Amino acid sequence: MPQMSVRPIIRFAMLLSVSAACLAPGAQAADSAPIAPATGFDFATLERTAQSLAQAAFVPDRGAPGEDLEHIHTYMQYRSINHDINRSLWRREGLPFQLQLFHRGFLFNDRVFINVLEKGKAQRVPFSTDLFDYGKSQVPKGLSPDTGFAGFRLLYPVLQDGVYEEFVAFLGASYFRAQGLGEPHEAVRRYRERGLHQYGLSARGLALDSGLTKAEEFPVFREFWIEKPRPDSTSLTVFALLDGPSATGAYQFVIHPGIDVTMDVKCRLFMRQGVERLGIAPLTSMFVYGENSDRFQDGFRPELHDSDGLLIDARNGERIWRPLINPPRTAVSVFKADDVVGFGLMQRDRDYDHYQDVVAHYHLRPSAWIEPVGAWGPGSVYLIELATEGEWHDNIVAFWVPERRAQAGQDWTFAYRLHFLLDHVRDRGSGVTASTRSGRSETGEPVDVKRKFIVEFESDKLRALEPRAPVEAEVSSSAGRIGKVVVEKNLFTGTWRLAFYFEPGGVETPIDLRAYLKSGKEVLTETWIYQQWKRP
Repeated sequence: MPQMSVRPIIRFAMLLSVSAACLAPGAQAADSAPIAPATGFDFATLERTAQSLAQAAFVPDRGAPGEDLEHIHTYMQYRSINHDINRSLWRREGLPFQLQLFHRGFLFNDRVFINVLEKGKAQRVPFSTDLFDYGKSQVPKGLSPDTGFAGFRLLYPVLQDGVYEEFVAFLGASYFRAQGLGEPHEAVRRYRERGLHQYGLSARGLALDSGLTKAEEFPVFREFWIEKPRPDSTSLTVFALLDGPSATGAYQFVIHPGIDVTMDVKCRLFMRQGVERLGIAPLTSMFVYGENSDRFQDGFRPELHDSDGLLIDARNGERIWRPLINPPRTAVSVFKADDVVGFGLMQRDRDYDHYQDVVAHYHLRPSAWIEPVGAWGPGSVYLIELATEGEWHDNIVAFWVPERRAQAGQDWTFAYRLHFLLDHVRDRGSGVTASTRSGRSETGEPVDVKRKFIVEFESDKLRALEPRAPVEAEVSSSAGRIGKVVVEKNLFTGTWRLAFYFEPGGVETPIDLRAYLKSGKEVLTETWIYQQWKRP
């Protein structure tokens, strides 16, 4: 079975403003000198460093001998260690951004070096226990200035001048995440004033061989260079060096804080060895069950997920919505997407009543949307869904894979804009899928003989249509039989409802269903695609 992309304690850690990521291989060993020159640093410098690094064998870096980190091995011990807020970088200078660092320990033993860039000159941030408040944890011994860190987080006065809030975190392998606030209405403001930081899904620098029968590879951001902000800065630039057994990479992130967080990402990859599946701009999320789940869930919450669907904007103008599922076994779905316009894992459902969670606030979890910059060429969007029984696993992965196989000695360049947001991506005026539900048919057949599906679409244009408007559906399936298709306006919600029966006909493999609404030759909605599995 494929190896799950797992972060075992992530759900609890996020509630307490402690980011977490999967346990992963480390970075190549390094001495106390910066990897890149101390002067004249720029992206071209980092590219040359990554290219040179790719010529050598990968060696994990777990730090220096004699480091006393063994006792920081539980979640509670790690959670009690925080960067001393009074020692935040740039705090005393009154700059618009502040930088805080993550301690090594628990799942995060890889040594990560942090450098500050000022006028092209790099200055490494030395480790010191004085930077941290250890709470109830024992202060470790034998840690030198070259101990390094596990990652970092950025703070910015997002909602109120002078009130600095964490809004971005890089921690664990090549994982990073940001918060999307949506409109700062009073409920969100009160939530933020409680000191809680709402994260959800994560992005990654790179996904290698995800969803295959062999173990997935997790390369590491082994070193960062962070540009010191100016007093008038409204964005912050971060450079990162990626390292792993199969690839190295030079990354640049231009981070724009705000109600929605935007990152302009540029990367150049150098392949140490070939891989079967090169995943570009990967997103990792969690889905346990939702309104579309047709198996009994023994939980007090009606829905449980960070994201509820994959959205794809294709070059031909089609927009695809694929509701997420928690399959009985690993599912890999491939969507042909040459020069893809955009894709993302979205949390569309923002109704608190649909979650009933006063702790995790799943209705406020951000979505993430990828917009490629330039032509990426022939390729496909991959969606990998792994079976899970709990919210502590990130069981959903989505990324773009080039059609050309990644071989040793190759280098690749990609650029994209990454949005963390609460509001929908613009729908181009087309109807979006508001809900997906399915269940046993009313005619009493056994559960796998016939299923009934209810899909509701909404948009301003659909709401304006009269109930007698000539709206019809195109419905198809990769196997089985579709029957009794009905399209009608829901007078209670203003949405348009598609209802149909589906008979799998004894097919054992997963079946893809496809539907959209139209009026004459005019397409009114995005394309709804769903994967139906034989129930266990």
